[in-house]
Amino acid sequence: MIRILLILTALIFPTIAHAQAPKKQPNIIYIMSDDHANAAISAYGSWLKGVAKTPNLDKLAKQGMLFRNSVVTNSICTPSRAALLTGQHSHKNGVYTLADVLNPKTTHVGHLLRMLGYQVGLFGKWHLQTDPAGFDTWNILPGQGQYINPKLRMMGSKAKELKEYKGGYSEDVITDLSLNWMKQRDKTKPFMLFCHYKAPHRPWDPAPRFKDLYKDVKIPEPETLLDDYKGRAKQVGMIRMRIGQDFNERDLQMEIPKMERDELRKWAYQHYLKRYLSCVAAVDENVGRIMAFLEANGLAEDTIIIYTSDQGFFLGEHGFYDKRLMYEPAITTPLIVRWPGHTKAGTVNDDIVMNIDHAPTFLDLAGGKATKEMDGRSYKKVLEGDTPGDWRKSSYYRYWMHLDGSHNVPAHYGVRTKQYTLIHYYGKALGMKGAKDVTLTPEWELFDRQKDPQQMRNVIADPGYIETVRELRAELDRLRREAGDEK
Repeated sequence: MIRILLILTALIFPTIAHAQAPKKQPNIIYIMSDDHANAAISAYGSWLKGVAKTPNLDKLAKQGMLFRNSVVTNSICTPSRAALLTGQHSHKNGVYTLADVLNPKTTHVGHLLRMLGYQVGLFGKWHLQTDPAGFDTWNILPGQGQYINPKLRMMGSKAKELKEYKGGYSEDVITDLSLNWMKQRDKTKPFMLFCHYKAPHRPWDPAPRFKDLYKDVKIPEPETLLDDYKGRAKQVGMIRMRIGQDFNERDLQMEIPKMERDELRKWAYQHYLKRYLSCVAAVDENVGRIMAFLEANGLAEDTIIIYTSDQGFFLGEHGFYDKRLMYEPAITTPLIVRWPGHTKAGTVNDDIVMNIDHAPTFLDLAGGKATKEMDGRSYKKVLEGDTPGDWRKSSYYRYWMHLDGSHNVPAHYGVRTKQYTLIHYYGKALGMKGAKDVTLTPEWELFDRQKDPQQMRNVIADPGYIETVRELRAELDRLRREAGDEK
């Protein structure tokens, strides 16, 4: 009798995996680096094109689709990672700042993919203040982790039970763990691999084999390296992310000399970029290892590769390093996708894609559907060259950590379209952890990136943009209502 009931239950209430899974589900590899700027990939064609040594990422772009309008909702590590997993904005998933914890009971894309029959593994940087949940296996760096002789903790071990990989480099070790997992997987099931690199996060310690990669190279400077912030919001001039001036000795592994501002900025830029780009070289090399593994094991045609970063990064634009600010270098991320047989090789895409779109897309690719709680939208059709007619024309951004102790970036929100960026510095902490309870006079910035791609001219008070300001403020209000973020 019990057996009959079980059979009837299975027929009437099939599992999500059986109800939604297609006959052939693709494997998915999601490779996410940390603070990798678009400019540091030659395929993106910045002032560093040909200088940034990224042959494997350039090859991936030639084989797949490169996105030029991939943006984040909150340009800081912990919130960005929560957005990836949940498909939600910070105010929905509860991860606003670096200090917030992703609730272990949160159902995220890892759980849902397993319900669709996937094996799901995560290796590398986690940085969500609690143990991962929703994965078949994981092996993570504690916090930020370290580059040289990294220590990682595997699933099932206690908080302080770390394994040190002596003589290893973080990106090499993370790749080794990822490849070993793929070798040992259940080959009867599709898999989803989250490979999360530490590099090129500060303090930019290159692998020993790459420490002299740029030794005799003079790195070209960005146009805005010596920006003095005139005409911008006063709060932008208060930010402590200035190259040289706000560096410490650990950043460059040398004493910071006393120089005049512009001279110091130029000197520090050369040392900073050489260390940063040398870290990128290890990421690129290991992406190549993953690509080679797929080819050698007959998996290349059945596996989707997605390469991105948790956010962008300033590489000297406006004299800055770090991220957080709603300027292009910080909020745009690399996004390169290879999907054999579906994505046309060598495609460059200009559609606005957000990091909250990744989770819905993974589910769509796996034959499932996004949950009603997700704010993002699948870009599967975009990958197939068939962008929906109602695809978004704007994106909403919000940074919550008002005047945090390290970089003094003010809280702000804004709207970005393909042409304009409207930013509102609202001047309040709103009770966020790690934020100073200091109220500043609210300010606005508007950039016409078509005429001013470097974002040097704030046209918020320009009479010629009165109608543009009105339209963008209305769009910003609409996006905030739509996201349920009107606090």
